[in-house]
Amino acid sequence: MTKPKVLISDKMDPNAARIFEERGCEVDVITGETPEELKARIGEYHGLAIRSSTTVTREILDAATNLKVIGRAGIGVDNVDIPYASGKGVVVMNTPFGNSITTAEHAIALMMALARQIPAANTGTQAGQWPKKDFMGVEVTGKTFGLIGAGNIGSIAASRAIGLRMKVIAYDPFLTEDRAIEIGVEKVDLDTLLQRADFVSLHTPLTDETRNILSRERLEGARPGIRIINCARGGLIDEAALKDCLESGHVAGAALDVFAQEPAKDNPLFGAPNFICTPHLGASTTEAQVNVALQVAEQLSDYLVNGGVTNALNMPSLSAEEAPKLKPYMALAEGLGSLVGQLAHGNLTKISIEREGAASELNGKPITGAVLAGLMRRYSDTVNMVNAPFLAKERGLEVSEIRQNRDGAFNTLIRVSVETDQGTRSVAGTLFGNEAPRLVEIFGIGIEAELKGHMLYIVNDDKPGFIGRIGTMLGNHGINIGTFNLGRRDAGGEAVLLLSLDEALDPAIVAEAEALEGVKMVKGLAF
Repeated sequence: MTKPKVLISDKMDPNAARIFEERGCEVDVITGETPEELKARIGEYHGLAIRSSTTVTREILDAATNLKVIGRAGIGVDNVDIPYASGKGVVVMNTPFGNSITTAEHAIALMMALARQIPAANTGTQAGQWPKKDFMGVEVTGKTFGLIGAGNIGSIAASRAIGLRMKVIAYDPFLTEDRAIEIGVEKVDLDTLLQRADFVSLHTPLTDETRNILSRERLEGARPGIRIINCARGGLIDEAALKDCLESGHVAGAALDVFAQEPAKDNPLFGAPNFICTPHLGASTTEAQVNVALQVAEQLSDYLVNGGVTNALNMPSLSAEEAPKLKPYMALAEGLGSLVGQLAHGNLTKISIEREGAASELNGKPITGAVLAGLMRRYSDTVNMVNAPFLAKERGLEVSEIRQNRDGAFNTLIRVSVETDQGTRSVAGTLFGNEAPRLVEIFGIGIEAELKGHMLYIVNDDKPGFIGRIGTMLGNHGINIGTFNLGRRDAGGEAVLLLSLDEALDPAIVAEAEALEGVKMVKGLAF
C-alpha cells in the first residue's frame, strides 16, 4: 500500500516530521516557496501542514489534485479558503488548544506588568533617571480578577490568579454553577464583574455577540481604577473609548496583546498613559510552537492513515456510508441549534436533543455535534461539529440525547430544548421529502419556515393590523421580504412572525420594529 505523502510548507518543530514518519506517512519539509512554486509542487501531496506563512488559495487548491487534508498548526485559518477547500473535498483542521497555557500565562504577565508599571520603570531606569518616586504600584494579592470568558484559556488564567491569592469572578454565558465551582470562580453577570473587578482579563473569541463587549458605555460605567488586559482578540474593546478612559484616569491601566487592526503600527492607544502592549505574542513561546506542530502532525497522520477526524473545521465526524443520509439532518440540527442559541435568554445550563421517528434510527453523534455547533457559534469562532461537544463539556453544559420510537405527527423530527435561568425553551424541525429542513415549532407555537440567510423574529399580540404595520415599516426602508411565516398560540393571544430578508437589518430599524404597537420582542437572526 502506498504511503500518504505530506508536505510541511512552513517552519515547524522538527519532531512534527518524525511523527508523520512514525505513523506511516512520507513527509517533505520544503519551506519559503513562492505561491507559484507551491502550486507547481502541491499536486503530488495528500496532506499539507502549514502555519501562517503559507496561503492556500483557490489556485493552489485547483492544482492540489491529490490533496485530502490541510492542517494549520495554530488557531487562525484566515490563510485558507475553507469554503473552496470544502467544495474540493479537502478537510481543513486546526489546533485550537495548543497555545492555551502560553496565552493564559501572557495575560498574567501583562497583569503583573500593569500592577507594577514595569515597562515605564524600565525605560526611565535605563535612561539614567532612577525614577523610583514616580512609580507606586499595587499588589495583586487580595485583589479581584475578573474573567470575561471562562473557557479553556480563561480557566487556566483563573487557576494562575487563584495561585496569586486573588479572588476570581467570571462572566461567560455557558459557564454553569457546577463548572464555576470546579475551577474555583464566582459566576457573575458582566455589569457586576465590571463593578467589582480590580483587573479584567478577556478570554473570548470575536463574534457578533462579543464585538466591542467593552464598549464606551461599559468602560465609563466600570469601577474607577480598573485595569484591563486583552490577550484574546482585537475588536473586543472600543479602543478610542479606552484611550479616553486612560487619559481621564477612570481606567488605571490597560495591557493589550491584540488590536482591532494588525499589524498595529499606528493606533490611538499608543502613547496613552499607563498603557502597555505587545505585538500579538500570546502564542509565542517555544513550548506552544512545539505543541501545535506535534498536534497537527498527529491529527493529519491519523486522518490520512486511519480516517480519524479531530478539530476539523469543515467536516463532521462520520463514516462515508452515513454521510448522504445524515447530511440533511445535520443541516436541520445546526439550524435548530443556531436558532435556540440566538433566541434563548439567560445562562444556558442544559440542552436536550430529542430524535423521533426516522431520526431516532440514525447515528446521533453527528446530529448532536451539529446542534451544538449551531448553538455555540455565536460565542466561539473556532467551533465545529467535531469540537463542539468538547467545548460544551468544558463549559459545564449538560447535554442529553433522547431517542423516541413513538409515532408522532411527523415521520421524522428533531427537537432541541435548552434550560436557562429563565426557563426551558424548545424548537423542533423535520425534513420535507427527506431532504429539505423545516422549522415546525418554536417555543410551543407551530410554524413552518426555512432557517437560512437573514431573518427577523418577532413576538407580538395577535391583533388585526399588525402584519400591515410591519410590512409597511420594512417597505418604507426598502427592505425586501423573501418569505412570511406566521404562528400563534391561540386566537388573540401570543403570535410569532419569522421573516426572511434579503439583507441584515440595521439596529435602528430593529429598534423601530420594537416600537410598533403590539410588539413584545424583536430579534435579528442569521444562519
